[in-house]
Parts: sequence; structure tokens; C-alpha cells
Amino acid sequence: MSAQNVLFDAPGPKARLRHNILTVVGTLVLLGILYLVIAKLGEAQQLLPHMWTPFLTGTAWSTYLVPGLIGTLTASVISVVLAGVFGLLFGIGRLAHTRWIRIACGIVVEFFRAVPVLLMMYFAFNVYSRNGVFLASLNPLMAVVTALTLYNGSVIAELVRSGVHSLPKGQSEAGLSIGLTPSQTLRAIQLPQALVAMLPALMGQLVVVIKDSALGYGITYMELLTWSKTLGSAYANTVPAYIVAAVLFIALNYAMTKLAGAVERRLRKRPVTAAPVTTTLPNIVQGGAEPGGPTDNIIEPYQPPVPKD
Repeated sequence: MSAQNVLFDAPGPKARLRHNILTVVGTLVLLGILYLVIAKLGEAQQLLPHMWTPFLTGTAWSTYLVPGLIGTLTASVISVVLAGVFGLLFGIGRLAHTRWIRIACGIVVEFFRAVPVLLMMYFAFNVYSRNGVFLASLNPLMAVVTALTLYNGSVIAELVRSGVHSLPKGQSEAGLSIGLTPSQTLRAIQLPQALVAMLPALMGQLVVVIKDSALGYGITYMELLTWSKTLGSAYANTVPAYIVAAVLFIALNYAMTKLAGAVERRLRKRPVTAAPVTTTLPNIVQGGAEPGGPTDNIIEPYQPPVPKD
């Protein structure tokens, strides 16, 4: 039995025919819906050629789209850096041998993983606005960064924990056997290997951060989606503006995915070793010679006498 047939039986001729019919019917339904959408947009004159001409000029890009991209990248980069620090700290905290640290970190991680990102943005925006924590112009940006950091940092913390637990048990036993403490074993042996193992998931989280930055639209943060809406209102071409914004998001995420794949391939080619650990082994000497000194007095292995003929 092949690996593909372990969980289910291979479809027979009738099942394959049924699947083909469903595929054709589903494709026709989707094409019909797409035709209706395009027809309605055509009736609303949103797909006429002159609706796309603003994107051929520099004004639409320099005034709306490029500032939108800068806003999206600014929030994403800051959030990724802070989420990485947050996730690493709380991930290690969830692996701590001290019970209260492990429980406290687990509560924080599970709480922020469960709360919707948009709700955290609204909450942070209201707290910052009413208490004057930041300048009024920075409140939307900081609210977006706060929400993205807490949510994605919690996800990264869980990735760190699961990555360490996925390693063979012999890795930790090897560290303890050479005299390392559990915390030293975690830092020097387990974490370096776990980070490489969970690299694809970490890079995938980067794409999530970029996409979730569009939720800043709800608190008037001037990112790509917000600037696209403004562009659509200015040129009365809302649908083309959103289509262009969608293409830019797809291109940005595709570039990040390719970058993540390149980084992963580069790390996979490099030999993965644990972090260096310095250990000092005492020399066995005679006559009071000190370790690291002259080796004249080092005990030689015992050689049994050779019997004479």
C-alpha cells in the first residue's frame, strides 16, 4: 500500500468520473460568477480604459501608491523585529524549568493568540489616543505595531516551543552529559537547531504580518489600502484602485516568499552545528606540574613488560 492510500482508498472509475464532472461544473459556476461581476463593473463604468489612465502617470504613484507602500513596509518591518524579540523571549519562557515562569508565559502567549488582531488595534489606538502616550500622528502606527507584535510574537513563541520539542531527546541528554545546565543546553544546543527547523514557518509569518498591516485601515493608518481608497475617491476609479493595490500586495508577498526560500536554501546548505561550548578538562600530571605547562611529567599509558627470551 502506498503512502497516499493509507488514509483513504484510491478512487475507482465511477468516483473519478464523478470528480471530473464536479470539477467541470464548479469551473463553469465560477466562470459564470466572474462574468456577472465583470458585467456589473462594466455597467458601473469602472473598467473603462480611461479609469486606468491615472496609473500611467507619476502623480498617482508619488502621491498615493508609493506612500502607501512605505506605510505598509514601515509597520511590517518594525512589527517583525519586535515580534521576533517577543517570540524568542516568551518561547524560551515557555520552556523554562521554573513552573511559575512557564505558566505566566503560557498565559500571555495563549491570550494574545486568541484575541483578534483588529480588536487589539482598536484597543491600543484608544489607549494611546486618550492617554497621550505618543504624538497624535504616531498613534495609528503604534497601534498597528502593537497589535501585530503581540499576535505574531505569540505565534513565534509557540513556534519556538514546538521547534525545541520536535528535536530528538538525545540532544538535551548530550548537553547534560557533558556538564551543561538545562538552560545552557537550551541556548547552546537546542535553540540553534530548532530555529533552522522552524525557519519556513517563521518566514511564512512575515507574509502574515504584511497582509495584516492592511487592518490598519480601520484606525485610519495610512498604509497601502487606505491610500488606495483615497486614490479611488480622488479619481472616481475605486475598483481599479483596489485592483492595483491587490496586485501590489501580491507582488510584495511573492517577493518576501522568494526571499524566504533563498534564505532557507542557504541555511540548509550550511552544516548545522550547535553553538560552541568551552569546557576545561584537567590534565593528569605527576610531580606537581600544572595543567598547560611542560608535559614531561604527564603520565604515559601503562605498557606491560615484554618477556625476555
